[in-house]
Amino acid sequence: MLGYLPRELAKVLAPLLDTHFIECEGFVAGLPEQQLDNVPIQLTCKKCENDNQNYEDLRYQQSLWENFLGVVRNGNFQQPSSARYQANFNMMLLDVMTNHTHLFSDTETSFLGSFKSLSNDGQRLFVKIYTRKGPWFRLSSISYREISDVEHAAMELKLAGYVDMFSCTDVPFEHDMKEILNVLSVPEMKEILKELPKDNTNCTRRHELLSTLLSMYNNGTCTVLPKRIFKWTGTCIRVSNMADELLWLVQRLFFLNGDQDLSSFLLVDLGLVKFPDYTCSVVHRIFQERNDLLEYEEAIRVAQFMDESLDNDNMELVSRCTDLSENRLCTSLKEEDSSLADSPPSFYSCFSSTWIYSKILTLGVSVYERERRYADAIRTLKILLSKVASGRRRGYWTLRLSIDLEHMGRPNESLSIAEGGVTDPWIRAGPKIALQKRVLRLGKPPRRWKVPSYADSLKRNIKEVNIEGRPLNCEIGAKNVFYGYDGDRCGVEQLALQYYADEGGGWQGTHSEGGIWMTIFGLLMWDVIFSEVSDVFHSKFQTAPLDFETDDFYKSRKDLIEAQLKRIQDGMAEEMLISSWELHQGTSCRGVNWDRHPMADVRAVVAGVGGHRLALLLRHLALDYRSWSSGMPDLLLWRFLDERGGAEAKLVEVKGPKDQLSEQQRAWIFVLMDFGFDVEVCKVSLVSKQR
Repeated sequence: MLGYLPRELAKVLAPLLDTHFIECEGFVAGLPEQQLDNVPIQLTCKKCENDNQNYEDLRYQQSLWENFLGVVRNGNFQQPSSARYQANFNMMLLDVMTNHTHLFSDTETSFLGSFKSLSNDGQRLFVKIYTRKGPWFRLSSISYREISDVEHAAMELKLAGYVDMFSCTDVPFEHDMKEILNVLSVPEMKEILKELPKDNTNCTRRHELLSTLLSMYNNGTCTVLPKRIFKWTGTCIRVSNMADELLWLVQRLFFLNGDQDLSSFLLVDLGLVKFPDYTCSVVHRIFQERNDLLEYEEAIRVAQFMDESLDNDNMELVSRCTDLSENRLCTSLKEEDSSLADSPPSFYSCFSSTWIYSKILTLGVSVYERERRYADAIRTLKILLSKVASGRRRGYWTLRLSIDLEHMGRPNESLSIAEGGVTDPWIRAGPKIALQKRVLRLGKPPRRWKVPSYADSLKRNIKEVNIEGRPLNCEIGAKNVFYGYDGDRCGVEQLALQYYADEGGGWQGTHSEGGIWMTIFGLLMWDVIFSEVSDVFHSKFQTAPLDFETDDFYKSRKDLIEAQLKRIQDGMAEEMLISSWELHQGTSCRGVNWDRHPMADVRAVVAGVGGHRLALLLRHLALDYRSWSSGMPDLLLWRFLDERGGAEAKLVEVKGPKDQLSEQQRAWIFVLMDFGFDVEVCKVSLVSKQR
């Protein structure tokens, strides 16, 4: 691979290819003089023949073509600078030290501040080795065009404390020998073994050679081995522990998650990822003091240890992580009153140790239940419900507590917990329906004589359609595979799509499971999502505001949201959709999937649903995106009624043999019925042996 198309060009060329307006061929027209120079290419574009396009599509594609020609005529394609990574790193450091300096000690602040006084060579070398997989690197193998003197830069970094360095003259050796041996190649390790008195040349594979050398070093049987190894490695450097630990914190504070790192800058510079435009307006600090950050980082390390222990099935360590989390949650919880004028917003709670420990204990509960340790599960769930007063997980905790109490033969207490959960304002969607059903089942006379008001709503009839499928496999626990109407193998959802396209009424559709609705929400609410609200944007690398999946999202933007919904209800949804698509296509946004859901499908859905129902659905998501972002029906179908553009839509939840609706799916179906949607369940049964 020689590289990538310039971002400015790719941005205007991609829509033309996606809409099949043109076909494009390209070839390299010449070779660059220098390794990192631009590569000259020639593109040949040919217009595709398509007689079925309407006037509106042609006009849209013609505007894309004119935009493309304008960019080509301009021809100002800037390649990312070879030292752009240096500027990005300095910008990240400056941002963190400006906004979070209160979280670092004087020594740490001085250390991080000294980076800007390093030479260009020193800064560039450090960023290069920091972003590479090491930990050790041979100085002799480091060569970058933008670094004029690697050895001088390495010595400068060592004196500043940013790197550790060793050579054959360094004794005694205080570093991990296994890490040092990893810089050697297989032929080099073989040569080292040949030089030793004992013949170990039978080893051929890398892991065997490493194991042999490491064993000899640890046993101390060969005193000349370290010198032989250092002779072959030469001088090596690695990022120092202090620099590594501090910069891990710097990246955490800058990106506010563990998924992004310095590579995010590179993806943006190359034009592979584009983040939305928005204004960062920070009023409240996420971490009020240093201890808050340290407690949060400690909790994250415990969570990582818990995940590793579960993966390795080490139940002893799982129990220790659970006990530690329970102890921390009980002793170090600091409740913030978010109603006070100057208190941090409630959506900052996800950056607290309490939030992390509650996740660990949730995993611990599932382990207790799997081992039938219901008393431990009940104790932990009661702690969670008493210490964490808000949040979506209260529904899961309450439901599990009620179930576990019933397992322990305490039905009255189980019923009381379920009744309390039904009235808990933080328990919504599927968990609320599950608790309501438990109340109806456990609350029969003589325990309860009064029938709850929601009893009738749970008994509503859900429209069902039954179809038959010829199975390819009938294994218990395996995913159902059928022969489709076309004779090919397919899943249960694809079989249902084929039924609705044929016998079911000539519907077109997609198996989206809510994905297309999330895309529609993002496109129609784009300006709302990225509007200027205090404390929700902290860096330029976010795909959604921090309060996106909380109740604060609607509260802080109520007027903006209702204005958008009014336009949608008035029939402007399709126009808004086209405008948003053209302006933001390819830009990252939470929930929006540009590749999976083409413009034609999204427009058809919007037209089929209608403005009134669409506005109701989008308001529902805006009020509580997190609770309702899963469990939507599998299929979204549409069909056009006449040439004038009339359309209708249908939502279908598909269930294979022996499958049942989950409570979350049932909650969505009830909501969609209330909003006036055409929604049904399609049950696929096996063709009888006789047939």
